[in-house]
Formats: sequence, C-alpha cells, structure tokens
Amino acid sequence: MAQLRQEVDPAEVGLDAKALDRLDQHFAHYVDEGRIPGFLVSVSRGGRVAHLTTQGHRDLAAGLPVETDTLWRIYSMTKPVTAVAALLLVEEGRLSLDDPIADYLPEFAEPRVYVDGSGDSLTTRPAHGPILVRHLMTHTAGLTFAFYHSHPVDALYREAGLESSVLPGSDLAGTVAVYARQPLQFEPGTQWNYSVASNVLGRVIEIASGQTLDVFFAERVFGPLGMPDAGFWVTDRQAERLSELYGEKDDGTIEPVPGLPLRGRPRLLSGSGGMAASAYDVHRFTELLRRRGELDGTRLLSAETVDLMTSNHLPGGADLRAFGAKPAHDERGNDGVGFGFGVSVVIDPSRTLAPTGPGAYGWSGAASTTFWVDPSRDLTVQFFTQVRPKTLKLFPDLKRLVQESVVD
Repeated sequence: MAQLRQEVDPAEVGLDAKALDRLDQHFAHYVDEGRIPGFLVSVSRGGRVAHLTTQGHRDLAAGLPVETDTLWRIYSMTKPVTAVAALLLVEEGRLSLDDPIADYLPEFAEPRVYVDGSGDSLTTRPAHGPILVRHLMTHTAGLTFAFYHSHPVDALYREAGLESSVLPGSDLAGTVAVYARQPLQFEPGTQWNYSVASNVLGRVIEIASGQTLDVFFAERVFGPLGMPDAGFWVTDRQAERLSELYGEKDDGTIEPVPGLPLRGRPRLLSGSGGMAASAYDVHRFTELLRRRGELDGTRLLSAETVDLMTSNHLPGGADLRAFGAKPAHDERGNDGVGFGFGVSVVIDPSRTLAPTGPGAYGWSGAASTTFWVDPSRDLTVQFFTQVRPKTLKLFPDLKRLVQESVVD
C-alpha cells in the first residue's frame, strides 16, 4: 500500500523545524476545539517530504485516527487533474485550446448571453462569439454556479435543478445538456466566474478521447503517475480508509454530513469535484507539476505545456478580483491572484491575503483541502481535513506558517 513518508530532516532542505512545530500546534488547537476532526499536512522541498503530520480522527464516532493512507474527498482539487487530462489531448492534436466547444458538444452551438431582467422578464441576446476550450479551462466561459445567489442566471440554474451543480439522477452528458440550455452570465472571455466549466470540460474530454472520464483518468494520469488510490469512487477495500465528511454548524462545531464519493461507480463522473485521493496520490500529482511534466522517468506533458497551465491567463495581467464577476468575486482574497488552466496563480505576492512566492499555483476543495506549488522556493504543500465550512478559514494561516518555516 502506497503511503506518504517523511524523507528528509527539515533543516537539510532549508526549513525550520520549530516553525513547522508551530504550524502543527496551530491546527491541533482546531482539533482540540472540535472545529475540525483531524488533519494531515505535508511540506516538501525539492520533491522530498520534509514535514508530515497527522492529527485527530478521520471518523470521530468510530474513533478511527487520521493516518498517512487516509482517503480524502478532494472535491475541486479534481479540476487541475481535469486540466492536465485536457492538455494531454491538446499535445496529441486531438483537442485545441481554441476549438469551439460546440465542435464536441453541439448543444452549445448557439449560446445566448444575459442582457437584463430576471425570472419571466429575463432577456438574452446571441453571444458575439463561441465558447472555446480555453474558456472552460480558465472559468471565463460565462457559466456559473447555482449557489452564488448573486445573479439572475444563478436563479435559472436553481430552477433547472442544478442547486448542487449536477442534475439529480443524471449522467455527465445529461447534466451538461442542461447547462447548455441556460444563458451565459456574460460574453465568453470577458470575465472570470468560478463555475461548472470543468464538468463541461470533462465531457469534452470524453468526446475527444472516445473514453469515459474515469477510464481516461485511470489510463492516462493515475496509472502513469503511480496514484493507486485516486478515483471517482472508493472500492470496498478502500472504504474503511475514507474519512467521514463533516459540516460546520452555526456555533463553529461540526457534525457528519452526506458526501461523495460513495461506493460503486457514480452515474455522473464530475471533472469539477468528483475525486477521492490519498496524500500520496496528491503528492505524486504535485510533483508532476513541480517537475514540469515529468516524474520518475515518465513524461506526461512537455515542460512548456505545464508552464502554460501554471501561468496567469487573465487578460492584461488582471487578478481574480479585478476580472471576476461581481459581486461574487469582489473579495480581498482575490487580490494579487490570477488564474491559469485549473489552478490559481500568484501574480503579486505583496497584494495577496496569504503570503506565498511569486508564481505559486494550486487549488483547494470544498471540504477544506488544498495544495500549492511554490516554484520560487521549490516548495510543495498539501493539507487535508474533511469539513464543509461556513466561516472556517484555514488556508491564510497555513500559508503564513509555511512561509515562516522557510529559512533559505
């Protein structure tokens, strides 16, 4: 069984063990206070794991501890994997970043864009141009999420049964067809709006490759990279290692809540948020990115393609706050942060809410999981717990404490 292990003493790679101790103690307080059930954190430098801590429980009621082989619902950390899968097809010439997605999904052939009004009085117009593959990869397609409650198009998603982003009982093709029947919130390429775009991209991958998303990921990503536990569902053998999922209550404590993935292949394979993985799996994936497309002699992508993926693609060097759809993305945490293909990218560290080096990239998941790669410091970090938050904000402190540990 593949498990993440500490490989080197922190001091050997320029990290301060006392500062890393402070990091552990900080998050241990959250466990002691009952705000998170447990956690795993790892910090690597130069590809070697220099700090690895597990604390608390993966299942409070059963008294099962967090272990290095615990499986986690990584939710939106699936999106960078979907981006890598799409880029494999781009390198093979089976997909182009500038292809209209209607070439693969004809239901998007005549997109309409919101103009004014709401409900029955909502008006639209034909889009000036097509939705391109690159728009899906950068969340600039004009798609949205039902849960924003900040725009009339969000309300249409809710009316269409997309409250949880997917159509209950449907498969990926059926759900994507429902997305296509909704108007776009804005003209493609003109704003950034975090959205269901990665589910649409997943369906494009299926059409372009001729394989279902689970098979393509397994054969082209998980297998070559040695990610043995990563997937869209857990087997009977894996189930005991899957962490329970919790939700934050109004008083800051937590309670068990339902969550995917479940046992058995799901009807809908979500490129937006359907994966479970271990810390070892995610470490392998982050190493692929840190090493610019190659890992242990296997080259999955060219270095130039990984550089493209992890560069800011918002026009004019804009950040998520300036280019983001308002009011949903007009927030302090989006200052100084741009977006690549499936990952955020730090473009101005002096303006970010949480300190990282220039060019640091990564993404997080809905159950309070995150990873990032900091090329300027040759640093990779991952953090896992399983809490769907209301007010809980773990990552700014995590980034600050990691930064404090870097001594050279």
